[in-house]
Amino acid sequence: MPVRPTAVLPSLLATALAASALTACGGSGSDPDTVKVSFKQSTDNSIHVMDDYLADIKKQFEKANPGKKVELVPIKAPDSEYYTKLQQMLRSAKTAPDLVYEDTFLINSDITSGYLKPLDAYLATWPDWNRFIDTAKAAAKAEDGKTYGVPDGTDTRGLWYDKGIFAKAGLPADWQPKTWDEVLDAARTIKRRVPDVTPLNVYTGKPAGEAAAMQGFEMLLYGTEDRLYDDAAKKWIAGSQGFEDALSFVETVYREKLGPDVSTALDPNIQTIVRGDLLPKGKLGINLDGSWLPQDWLPGSGHEWPKWSSELGLAYMPTQHGQAPGKVSMSGGWTWAVPAKAANPDLAFEFIRTMQTKANAQKWYVANSGISVREDVAADPAYAKAQPGIKFFTDLVASTHYRPAYPAYPKVSTAIQEAMEGVTTGDTSVEEAARNYDDSLKEATDDQVIEK
Repeated sequence: MPVRPTAVLPSLLATALAASALTACGGSGSDPDTVKVSFKQSTDNSIHVMDDYLADIKKQFEKANPGKKVELVPIKAPDSEYYTKLQQMLRSAKTAPDLVYEDTFLINSDITSGYLKPLDAYLATWPDWNRFIDTAKAAAKAEDGKTYGVPDGTDTRGLWYDKGIFAKAGLPADWQPKTWDEVLDAARTIKRRVPDVTPLNVYTGKPAGEAAAMQGFEMLLYGTEDRLYDDAAKKWIAGSQGFEDALSFVETVYREKLGPDVSTALDPNIQTIVRGDLLPKGKLGINLDGSWLPQDWLPGSGHEWPKWSSELGLAYMPTQHGQAPGKVSMSGGWTWAVPAKAANPDLAFEFIRTMQTKANAQKWYVANSGISVREDVAADPAYAKAQPGIKFFTDLVASTHYRPAYPAYPKVSTAIQEAMEGVTTGDTSVEEAARNYDDSLKEATDDQVIEK
């Protein structure tokens, strides 16, 4: 599933929620022959993909390891409540499970809090780790250089476009822009020739939250020569030209009325509007968005769209001027991690090894509409044919980027959203929005910044 970070709950509510989680893993005196696996259970009772998958892995594990048992510990909660309950459990050896499902967005917060165990010693003797793509491995690597989680899939992002609208506009059915300007030119052509549709959607502003920062801004910024974070200097980047250029793109979209009406763009439900109305009803020409969209169009979803794969085209997002590698994507995802206070860490990693055989990993990617982070699965024709578009989005993993998901990132993301909103409404210039961002960045990171 896509990673959509949400705010931490207010402390009083968090405490109340955590109270119900404290008994989830049973307390002291853990059985050395039982591995406790905690995971996020869907709040929709009709969705039990993860439950079914883990139940199957449990059977495999117990059969292969006579005398060992698996206790599945589901946490049924929305994202923000899941994070809160999980962190509460991790604080004590009495409540910590042996294996936990960690969002890459927040894993570094748990690492810096000392809640997770580095896995490097296990990974060094696990041959399958060499099958994982390097960019995916980096998602669970901390500032100390150690790895704290094994990714179980990812997501990527690109351009979705309506072939019917493109035909009316005289644009090619196999469209693939090479530069930002070509994306904007296609949107301008649609505006002229098909005036009753929205030419281009780029998520923006605080109401869209992380969708604005990740699907919108960072898909642009990482197509420039600049980034959000300097890994070598271990500092956040302020004052970059790429940051201003990305803001300028957003400003152009909304100043030229190539995007949704500003009131719609700043509607908190904009993602639902795009996936449930604009795209299925042929009202949107180009959409900069994620690999997971088809989940919303499956039977029983409420927005069934069986013909989406023939009516929509896919194109990668180009870099700013077409410079190498020519395409850009951002990725999120989830990892399996071992708590620092786990009673049975060796058994926990053995369970990871069982989950991450090639066959089991492939089974999970297909069931969850996920994107493979293993080279051997990605190369399997059965995986590539499992769902329309899966090969396209899997191929983007090689050129994808992960957010610098350090503890300061949520505040940095908010500052990005505020900068985007300012240029979207026209209330601030690009230069002023960039200056405001730099000021917010210094405050959010305790002045751990480097000027470009």
